[in-house]
This record gives sequence, C-alpha cells and structure tokens, in this order.
Amino acid sequence: MSEPRSLKDAYEHLEAAERAKAEAKASQLSGKARRARTVARLAAVQALYQMEIASAGVEAVIREFSDHRFDADLEGERLAHADEDFFGQIVRGVVEHQAAIDRAVARRLAQGWRLERLDATLRAILRAGTFELQQRPDVPLEVAIDEYVEIGKSFFEGPEPGVINGVLDGIAREARV
Repeated sequence: MSEPRSLKDAYEHLEAAERAKAEAKASQLSGKARRARTVARLAAVQALYQMEIASAGVEAVIREFSDHRFDADLEGERLAHADEDFFGQIVRGVVEHQAAIDRAVARRLAQGWRLERLDATLRAILRAGTFELQQRPDVPLEVAIDEYVEIGKSFFEGPEPGVINGVLDGIAREARV
C-alpha cells in the first residue's frame, strides 16, 4: 500500500489531472484532421527510411514530399490529405533528437539486439514513435502507440508489430511521468 498524499500533494495532483483533461479536450481532432495526421505519420516513416537508405538530407526530403508526394495520385488513386506541418515536425524532430531517441529505443530491445540490426523500416517506425512520445505531449500516448503499431502492421506480417508495441510502451512509461 502506498503512502497517503498530503493535502497539498492531492490538490496538485487534482490540478494536474484537470489541466490534462482540458488539454486532451482541446487537442481532440476531427476525423479529417486525425486522418491527415495518420497520413503524415506514414509519410514521416517513409521519409526517415529514405533519408537513411539514400543518405538524403532532412530539408531535401521534406521538400520532395511536399512538392511531389502529398496530394498526388498513386496508381490512379488520390492519396488522402496529409498534415504537412505535422509531417515536417516529426521528421525534423527525429533528426534533431536522434541520439536520445536511439538510446531510448536501444534500452528497450531484447538482450543482444542492437538498433543497427533492425530493419531500416522498423528503425524509422520506432524513431518516429519515440519522438512523439518524448517530445509531443499534445499527442495522447495511446494514439501514438496505436498509430505506429498499425503502420508496422502495414509493413510487416511477423513479430515486428509486437516489437513496436513493446518498445513504444516501455518508452511511454518513462516519457511522461
């Protein structure tokens, strides 16, 4: 059993909970805005992958996506609208915080596994998800984890989505204490 809180601690806890509820309510997005963020997350993973594989610079890749990929046709189908600002924030944020992100991910991998051994797509997913968990308090933890697990399912049929869930869940536990 835990120690009882002081009246001051209880009051501060309640105030923080009320602020969190107000922030969550204010940050609720419409269905269209949520979809645009989902597309932005998928594009961010693709951009991070492209940057790693082709050794491309962050601004060049962001510009390429803005100029040629967003709101474009893919095999005759119009792609869903992306939140381009959110996309840019994720990609730039991962690059800016990559050393800390990689350390956080590496701590969550099974013993004997190194980040470099992971598939490049899996690394991109974990990096983008970790960035949101650590640097975007406006994004609910569950939303970030669920979105990146679903992105993982779109690329992998094996155990990788479970790895994504486990790693991001562990990072979430310490990211917002």
